[in-house]
Amino acid sequence: MTVLITGTTRGIGAALAKNMREVGERVLSVGRGENCIHVDLEDSNSIEALETKLKNVPIDLLVCNAGIFIDRDQDLDYGYKSDLWLKTFSVNVISVFLLIQKMLPNIINAEGKIAIIASQMGSQQKANGGDYIYRASKAAVINLGRNLAKDLSSRRVPVGIYHPGWVKTDMGGAKADISVEEAASGLIDRFSELSMKKTGCFETWDGKKHPL
Repeated sequence: MTVLITGTTRGIGAALAKNMREVGERVLSVGRGENCIHVDLEDSNSIEALETKLKNVPIDLLVCNAGIFIDRDQDLDYGYKSDLWLKTFSVNVISVFLLIQKMLPNIINAEGKIAIIASQMGSQQKANGGDYIYRASKAAVINLGRNLAKDLSSRRVPVGIYHPGWVKTDMGGAKADISVEEAASGLIDRFSELSMKKTGCFETWDGKKHPL
């Protein structure tokens, strides 16, 4: 199986790539580290170059994992400047759509599937205030995934959306609930279960249905 994963330099993405390689999967890592395919997710031309590079390469699973959280602790009265909105949505939402759009022929060719790593912070049921940009971007990518699942059903491409848990990464912090390995292991199980029957699902890393 050939798997394309974004954001594999560290954290969950690195663990996903490592675990999948260990069981013999061919992993195409997109990131900024060594042995990665370098793609600037803020640059549509860079994503188009990836399309050219991978032309005719069947992709059994596309994992849209890359994401940024740069508005933590911003002040409601004076913070959340427009450049933070633009950068966050470029990486967390726009690049997800463009990557899926450009890789879709590869996925269809392999009868593959799409996994989008979102967050419970995008859920309307978890609207606890603050972190407006990150929350809005994750709400948008959940909505994006749900709509793609609808439109791609006729092409038999399942789309799953996942909350990876509160994970002990640079983003999640040391006080988070679960380790990177726990998150990666659970997510890989979710990817394996993803089918047309489950397309459009929003689930947690450990298989629970998450409220939208």
